[in-house]
Amino acid sequence: MAGVPLGVLDLAPVPEGSTAGDALRATIDLAKKTEELGFTRFWVAEHHGMPGVASSSPPVLIGHIADATSTIRVGSGGVMLPNHSSLVVAEQFGMLEALHPGRIDLGIGRAPGTDQATAQALRHGGPDDFPRQLTDLIGFFTGQWPEKHPYRQVHAIPGEGDGPDLWLLGSSGYSAQVAGALGIPFAFAHHFMPQNTLPALDLYRKSFRPSSALDKPYSMIAAGAICADTDEQAKFLAGASALSFLKLRTGRPGKVPTPQEAADYPYSDVERSFIEDRQSTQHIGAPDTVLAGLTELIKTTEVDELMLITQTHDPADRLHSFNLIAAAARAATA
Repeated sequence: MAGVPLGVLDLAPVPEGSTAGDALRATIDLAKKTEELGFTRFWVAEHHGMPGVASSSPPVLIGHIADATSTIRVGSGGVMLPNHSSLVVAEQFGMLEALHPGRIDLGIGRAPGTDQATAQALRHGGPDDFPRQLTDLIGFFTGQWPEKHPYRQVHAIPGEGDGPDLWLLGSSGYSAQVAGALGIPFAFAHHFMPQNTLPALDLYRKSFRPSSALDKPYSMIAAGAICADTDEQAKFLAGASALSFLKLRTGRPGKVPTPQEAADYPYSDVERSFIEDRQSTQHIGAPDTVLAGLTELIKTTEVDELMLITQTHDPADRLHSFNLIAAAARAATA
């Protein structure tokens, strides 16, 4: 893992027995602690209508995190652009960049981040509008528009000429190709769609065209990781997020259960197979186990950065996981 920066992707998970406010404060605290541990980025996701996820408004949460920290880059992983007006996103992130110069990342995605009914209530545009919305967003940041463009006289203030670092997020080849064609950094959701990771990264690198932002491809992937003092303890803790995801996928979303609730759950053979398949691409175990898995992942994907997503019932276990991984990474490069 030498030379590969580590970041954090967080969803502000809401455990059973707690509130959204508790979860958001735990995320802000985690950002402060991971900054002290040497992590280079802290991104928050955009999800809607999920009882177990409090991160519904990345710019609001980013502002609080950036205020509570001083060096770590803070950003969105990501803002789901079809849910928003491009001008509003440009103004929001322009304001964040104005308040915290050189520390703000804007990761852009095109998925709804929710169910179809909630997406319908949210959406400013549909998936087919994404290319236009992305082009508009870049125009609002750069102030550069084609002749006779209807927004040529519209200015994002703050934002124009002083935007955040722009990333494109994806879980398929579409976003990879767009990021490559635009010459901007690409972040892939390996934790969500691992079977597409290598093909998408290959497409990004092959389609890359140098730009004012980058002269060569720059990629990052997000990977699931739960680290504990022993392999057995890590597997026990990982049961909570696995059951939470299973319930979400089967139309029963809820708060993050306790590890014991997950251990006691009466899984069917199909459900157990689903969880085993999901966990097979995550990195769950003691420090040596997790470090070996992450090192191999970096070697296989040849990414420039790695972002970790860790979901446990107890925020203390989440922080302990990042503590252990940071210590293991430091020891490996000493």
